[in-house]
Amino acid sequence: MTKSTIALIGFTGVGLFIATAILGGLQMENYSHVSQLISESYAIGTPYGEWLRFVGFIPSGICIFLFSVLAIRQVPKAGNTSIAFTGLGIFYGIGTVMVSVFPCDKGCETDLIDPGISQLIHNLSGMLTYLIVPVCLIVLGNTARSWPNARTVSTTGIISGTIAIVFVALLTINIHSPYVGLYQRIVEGSILLFILITANYLQMEGSRTGR
Repeated sequence: MTKSTIALIGFTGVGLFIATAILGGLQMENYSHVSQLISESYAIGTPYGEWLRFVGFIPSGICIFLFSVLAIRQVPKAGNTSIAFTGLGIFYGIGTVMVSVFPCDKGCETDLIDPGISQLIHNLSGMLTYLIVPVCLIVLGNTARSWPNARTVSTTGIISGTIAIVFVALLTINIHSPYVGLYQRIVEGSILLFILITANYLQMEGSRTGR
């Protein structure tokens, strides 16, 4: 598979995620992207939750997983590149699928008072994503220093991973903050930005090398 095709898969995954997250908020009355979690837009009992999950987030997660594992063979095998891309694919790509297949209870109660099994799996998947993926970005940022023409990928990985860690910490210690939705979107945006920049890198390298 060519670099350009793999890049397209990455672009598709990112585009689907962003579009679905925006549309999810639009279909709920008085929904706030600043104060409410993304999961609340497709929780159990929401008007278009199943559509958002199965048409938007699940295909997005599959695309991001495929992009991550296919990208391994398209970049130099420096350091822990393979491990970090695999971590990104599993814990963000498959992680997105998992939180969609197992949505949170209506309202996504953060105090976990009598949660259902779907809510517990949802929260566990999300926790693993936010603990592991930012580290993968920093590792990829460091290993990208040895890739040809990849300074932007390297810088983005390190900065995005660091920003994600900071806002995961804020999200964790203050889950009842009126800005919890904003914190989460900064984390998600940091991860998606790295995927977007890496996909663009593969596309540019594919055009340059003809592969």
